[in-house]
Amino acid sequence: MKDENPIHHWEEQSLRGWRSGLARVVTGLSLFLTVSGLCIFLLPFSVFSQHSVVLHTLGGLVFLVPLLLYAVSHLKTYWQYPLTQTKFSGWVGGAMLLVCVVSGLVLTWDAAFGLRVTALWVNTHIVTTFGLLFFGGHHLLVIALRSGRRSDPELAGQIAGGARGHGRAAAGWTVGGLLLTGALSLVITPAGMVNAFPAEYDLDPYQGKGPFAPSLAKTASGGAYDSASLAGSAGCGTSGCHEQIYAEWEPSAHRYASMDAGFQKIQSVMAAQNGADSTRYCAGCHDPISLFSGTKFIGVDNLSDLEGYQEGISCLACHAIEETDVKGNANYVMSQPERYLGELGEGPAAKFVSDFLIRAYPAKHVETLSRRMFKAPEFCAACHKQFIDEEVNEVGWVQLQNQYDNWKSSRWHDEDAPEKTLECRECHMPLVAGSTDPAAGDLSDFNRSGDDGKHRSHRFLGANQYMPVLLGLKGAEEHAEMTRKWLRGEFEIPEIADRWTEGPAVPIEIEAPEEVAPGESFPLRVHLLNNKVGHDFPTGPLDIIQAWVEIEVADDQGRVVFHSGRVNEEHFVETGSFMMKAEPVDRYGNLIDRHNLWEMVGVRFKRSMFPGAAEMASYDVACPGVGDPAPPPSGEEQTIEVPAAASGSLVVRAKLNYRKFDQYLLDFAFPDSGLTSPITVMSTAEATIRIRAEVAPAGR
Repeated sequence: MKDENPIHHWEEQSLRGWRSGLARVVTGLSLFLTVSGLCIFLLPFSVFSQHSVVLHTLGGLVFLVPLLLYAVSHLKTYWQYPLTQTKFSGWVGGAMLLVCVVSGLVLTWDAAFGLRVTALWVNTHIVTTFGLLFFGGHHLLVIALRSGRRSDPELAGQIAGGARGHGRAAAGWTVGGLLLTGALSLVITPAGMVNAFPAEYDLDPYQGKGPFAPSLAKTASGGAYDSASLAGSAGCGTSGCHEQIYAEWEPSAHRYASMDAGFQKIQSVMAAQNGADSTRYCAGCHDPISLFSGTKFIGVDNLSDLEGYQEGISCLACHAIEETDVKGNANYVMSQPERYLGELGEGPAAKFVSDFLIRAYPAKHVETLSRRMFKAPEFCAACHKQFIDEEVNEVGWVQLQNQYDNWKSSRWHDEDAPEKTLECRECHMPLVAGSTDPAAGDLSDFNRSGDDGKHRSHRFLGANQYMPVLLGLKGAEEHAEMTRKWLRGEFEIPEIADRWTEGPAVPIEIEAPEEVAPGESFPLRVHLLNNKVGHDFPTGPLDIIQAWVEIEVADDQGRVVFHSGRVNEEHFVETGSFMMKAEPVDRYGNLIDRHNLWEMVGVRFKRSMFPGAAEMASYDVACPGVGDPAPPPSGEEQTIEVPAAASGSLVVRAKLNYRKFDQYLLDFAFPDSGLTSPITVMSTAEATIRIRAEVAPAGR
């Protein structure tokens, strides 16, 4: 006969619930997911915590099927029961579980196929987990404690036994899951690093200066780093996260710092003359992957290992730096980033797992590779400030290029008014609108927000429009055109438009008389102003770089009556042209003309303009009949001969030209190649001089 006692009926339902295999699976998976989630939330980054993320995610997906079946059955069974404290805690716990599941699915999707997980969903998942612990735990605990207080002692014992069995099963699921996580942590680990110098490597070639001297670069460990430590930039571009930034970096000067054909040639000459160890001086800034992996030593066939050659200043070579010093010469400390599971593995499965882990569990990635120090000019100073010391030239200290101190002493730096200061990144890493990068937005900038949809360009636009095209890098033509616009001052940067004037970076202006008579002498001047450059112009290795004034004077018939600064068929600039460059010398006074800076002790000539400073190219006219003009001093004074019978007007056209590589160096490095560096016209000016009809008196 059917028992109509509702209390007995409820107790029988309770017994079936505690004994239900489906219920035990649901509780067991719930407990494992909770414990593994707490491990992820509370434990430090480790192989175990990464495997916890993977198993937590997989367990959560598996959990959906039994959860759905159990929820339908449980609701159907207890829907008609009166609302009690226990039932209320069950309803609230169920609601917490539902939100926790939904947020977990969103996080899983974003980690697998999106750009990043968002704080809103992460926090929702965490809060509802703790809510589920409280309300769900209360729901089960109250029922379990009441299991011994039943009207039927035998049934009460069965219910208590069922509850204990339920608890043991749940604990078994949890312990089993944690044991599996631990076992996987022992079996599947990140790719191992071989952090050792080659046996032939000289650990102290400069007596007490360290294994990377004469570079000032250091590793946090003091020893070598496996070349894979800082390589693998392509992974950042194919992760679905930093595709835009990677595309910007690909043709940039940072990327080809080691591939640079000039660098490779000069490095080989330095090694042949001074020994391969000496090339460590250059490697801290040009080739850190090779430097820290111990490639720079005598006897090695290739001074740049393959990864170092291809990546130069890789993504990690900048982002793994943990400390810099404004002394320069690569004075920084490089850490070895802790890699995620699968990050250095081969195949699509390993790639998917590593990308998923970085997005799902990003704290270590962000903490290690995104630091406030990257934004400061002092970070750039570690490499963008250079000197030669006694270890290199065997004489003593000599300052070379120094963009950082130029900037800090200029009008672009105002320590008391940061909003008036222009920093390196604001010019050379301008904001890119419409960014899809997960690093878009920045709360630390006074003029930005966390959701402005912009990231900093990683093109690092400067002045080398030649090398990316010569090397055939992806996106080189676009990058070169942007560099030309940059040099001409045509590259718009809205962020600093209120502090950066429009027009050429270095405008020029012709100073000439309004009119002149045939036979009359007159001065002609070209004024140059370093108007928008944040450091000296030109800057960089001034023994290589050339900036010069090209001027031409033509009469009404188009006949050129004077010129200076032309480039001949061999691509050399006309002798006597107004040139901005440097002429370094060695200890014997010989010209350093092959970028052999390891021999440099000083300069015999240097012309460049400090920010805001002006220069003037002067040309004095000596007309026929006045006498033979004196030779122009220092190439600055030129002679314009106007035909005595000239009439009408003279048109003066001036240009400021720039090219990255001096032709003599290219001919030395690549003989018979026909290579020449393209010339960018940075600014132009034009003036017209009327010629009066009368002839000037003799001797005037």
